[in-house]
Amino acid sequence: MTAQTTDPNEYRKIFHWAETQKDGTVPSFAVRKNDPYEYQAGFGNHFESEAIPGTIPQGQNNPRCVRFGLYTEQMTGSAFVAPRASNKNSWLYRVRPAVAHEGFTDLPDNPDTESNFMPINPRVHISPTQLAWLPFDIPTEAGVDFISGLKTVAGSGEPTLREGIATHLYMANTNMSQKAFVNSDGDFLIVPQQGSLDIQTEFGPLFVQPGEICVIQKGQRFRVELPDGPSRGYILEVWGANFDLPDLGPLGANGLANQRDFLTPKAKYEVRKERWDIVYKLGGKFFKSTQGHSPFDVVAWHGNYVPFKYDLTKFVNVGSISVDHIDPSIFCVLTAKSRDPTAPLADFLIFSPRWDVASHTYRPPYYHRNVASELMGLIYGEYGGRSDEFQPGSVSYESGNVPHGVAYEQFKAASASPPPEMQISQGAIAFMFESCRPFTITEYAWKSEKRHEHEPKMWDDLVDNFSSHQKEIEEILANGIKGVKVSSSNGFASGSA
Repeated sequence: MTAQTTDPNEYRKIFHWAETQKDGTVPSFAVRKNDPYEYQAGFGNHFESEAIPGTIPQGQNNPRCVRFGLYTEQMTGSAFVAPRASNKNSWLYRVRPAVAHEGFTDLPDNPDTESNFMPINPRVHISPTQLAWLPFDIPTEAGVDFISGLKTVAGSGEPTLREGIATHLYMANTNMSQKAFVNSDGDFLIVPQQGSLDIQTEFGPLFVQPGEICVIQKGQRFRVELPDGPSRGYILEVWGANFDLPDLGPLGANGLANQRDFLTPKAKYEVRKERWDIVYKLGGKFFKSTQGHSPFDVVAWHGNYVPFKYDLTKFVNVGSISVDHIDPSIFCVLTAKSRDPTAPLADFLIFSPRWDVASHTYRPPYYHRNVASELMGLIYGEYGGRSDEFQPGSVSYESGNVPHGVAYEQFKAASASPPPEMQISQGAIAFMFESCRPFTITEYAWKSEKRHEHEPKMWDDLVDNFSSHQKEIEEILANGIKGVKVSSSNGFASGSA
């Protein structure tokens, strides 16, 4: 790894990635200066990469003999007959195929992970109560890597049905040494919160820092090292779908997360004749296979079923420039479709620095009961609209159709003063895992000492302002509406025109 050339915290201070270009006075650059790797740009493309030029066969995928005696291996992420627009596969040219292993053995269950979120499972809990968790502690005992440090918070469905979602935390203090991981259940969207991740994949390396995300798709092997020491972050896992960009509708061709800002690794292989453990997650269970060589021996590859990363500071926020707030779907970075074409299985939304200029508009989140389940986290900075206990590394959960909004003090202040043009969420990025499905909460999260509930008393001061206008209302109704009947019991008029 090359030496860091800049403080990674610099990127927390910028309003948007465009500031790094200094209005064109410095050469533009696509990745953070302390990122040691090179990447290919684009989302959903058919990429190709060679660590040794001239390796990939041209005009065919599987020749009788591949250069250098390499083996051809195809990895698919969709059915063979999936429509071309949704057909996902990659061809890998490697020193040894993945089939060269010594068989599978069961591993002990991780008691803090969960995959069955059906309410009949006694290890999950369902509740309409608004829940939250203080930041979970990174373990101090030695030897906790990315895999053993997985903790599940909530989810819906079950992976063998290929329809569902799980939300996890990872808390690790040790590199994965001669160990790789394969999620055979679904795709991982990984959100580092503390400490960078140096991720080796079969397609090449990804360096992912707080403020960036990456997606490792189903069946792809990877290893996680911790260049900054102990690390913590969030994971959104989806079953039966892949992450895609949301449609832009009337926005047109550009905006939100632009395709060119997604980065895919370049091929980088290693030939190491050592004992390696490959850990598989299948149906929520963990298994292990052992082999006598590195799983990261891919010399070249091409395809569109690839891991990728994205820098959240490049997100192009849109919003109202007249009145009222637009629905939070404008903050969607990635989405995963469900079998209901009108409701996503999962959305990944961010709340990052942006201008708020709407006039005559109630600025805090309006009181609402929306159909989506919402699980929020904070990567860094401070996020308005949550309590002081919502700190980086925290989790906040609100069930679908449960009412929420700010306390009366915030309501009164926002209603009384005209909102100025202002920058909001400066130096902060919060995110939301959102789903059309109701979540159940795992035993681990339910019984955690970090758990607390949103205090319902915060809404006790939401006074009845309407009743103070009783006389004015009676006069309006008596003079302006036919067929009015005035109730003597409460002094209010009622009736119909």
